Amino acid sequence: MKTILVTGAAGFIGFHLSRRLLAEGHQVIGVDNLNPYYDVALKEARKAQLDTHPAFQFYPLDLAQRAATQQLFQNHKFDQVVHLAAQAGVRYSLENPHAYVDSNLVGFVNILEGCRQSQINHFVFASSSSVYGVNQKIPFAVTDSVDHPVSLYAATKKANELIAHSYSHLYQIPTTGLRFFTVYGPWGRPDMAYWKFTQAILENQPINVFNQGQMKRDFTYIDDVVEGIIRVMAKIPDPQGPSHAPYKIYNIGNNKPVELLTMIEILETCLSKTAIKNMLPMQPGDVPITYADVDDLMQDVGFQPSTPLLAGLREFVNWYCDYFKWKLS
Repeated sequence: MKTILVTGAAGFIGFHLSRRLLAEGHQVIGVDNLNPYYDVALKEARKAQLDTHPAFQFYPLDLAQRAATQQLFQNHKFDQVVHLAAQAGVRYSLENPHAYVDSNLVGFVNILEGCRQSQINHFVFASSSSVYGVNQKIPFAVTDSVDHPVSLYAATKKANELIAHSYSHLYQIPTTGLRFFTVYGPWGRPDMAYWKFTQAILENQPINVFNQGQMKRDFTYIDDVVEGIIRVMAKIPDPQGPSHAPYKIYNIGNNKPVELLTMIEILETCLSKTAIKNMLPMQPGDVPITYADVDDLMQDVGFQPSTPLLAGLREFVNWYCDYFKWKLS
């Protein structure tokens, strides 16, 4: 049994990962600031499920608070840290940039300092496919240049990778960064398109379809993402590159981009209802396609996400209708 710190434990990915780790017999220390970026009741509901497990302990902690974060590491001896807490969302970064600086930069460094002082065995952190920006080469490979982010959110995630690499080099902290590609599924995030579309279709409201629907996303089901994290956690990176740092980056994506209009059609099938589409131009910070090259993931840990979008969205719709007490006609 290991003692594992999961930050963002009441968040979408953090909740699912914590549940999996607990099922495997580990002790999980979860932290989350339960901020109101989206419905706090949803975060509380996720947390309530985790609270029923005797090996789960929760701290309502804002990682931007340096002293409190230091105290967390002093109070516990962690075998591994999985850092998923972050201010998410591309469009919201246009409205509230300081939230991204506080959470994604200040909080990130505070966590790294805790890992340095505690000599953590493996630090795993969430990056994002957003770092690829308007990369013209597809599929996106971890060796591609990511020097031209098109949103502040993406810039903070690129900064995370650079800061983590420097800590890994300086202090020989085994570190793995994960670039997630459009994660979806039960207990998901209400700011994501698949959630917004489901809600609007059920309520007979129009949905906003940006770039006239001519966008593709590499939708990745939550169970695949968790499996990828679990396998990567067990793979301690070897020192590599010119800096000889024990540092590695992986894409975690489905490797099968789907057009936005196709995703909407699948939702219509799952809901047995037709969407009212409000066709709009591209939004600032958006990109036309995301497409993950997962060869490194497959080679190193023997895993590639594979859940078809129809199967994954059906699971999400079933959960959504159960959670919100919708009855499909």
